[in-house]
Amino acid sequence: MGRAVDKNSAPHYYWGDKCSSWILMSRDSLSVKIETMPAGTRETLHYHSLARQFFFVVKGTAVFYIEGEPEVVNEQQGILIDPMVKHYIANETSEPIDFILVSQPDNDSTNDRTDCE
Repeated sequence: MGRAVDKNSAPHYYWGDKCSSWILMSRDSLSVKIETMPAGTRETLHYHSLARQFFFVVKGTAVFYIEGEPEVVNEQQGILIDPMVKHYIANETSEPIDFILVSQPDNDSTNDRTDCE
């Protein structure tokens, strides 16, 4: 049976430089999170061997560095990152950004992340 979930009821954790993640749904085959990145923060370059990730920017503008090339993703836009693609997300603005992250399979439960830096 389904039940509503939100940031107040979802498990929370910090990652990177004061970035936040709320786990809205997590199964071995799929995860859905809402994340916030403060102004001027970035993730480290990495790739996933198995996970395919879809990022949807809810608020703000994100820059994704994909195989070294920048890709600006504006509010209400999304981007798909396939397995084995080196990437990271950056907030190069003066305002926080919020985005939804869907991973298939759930890379947290499978430890499917290799850092490159």
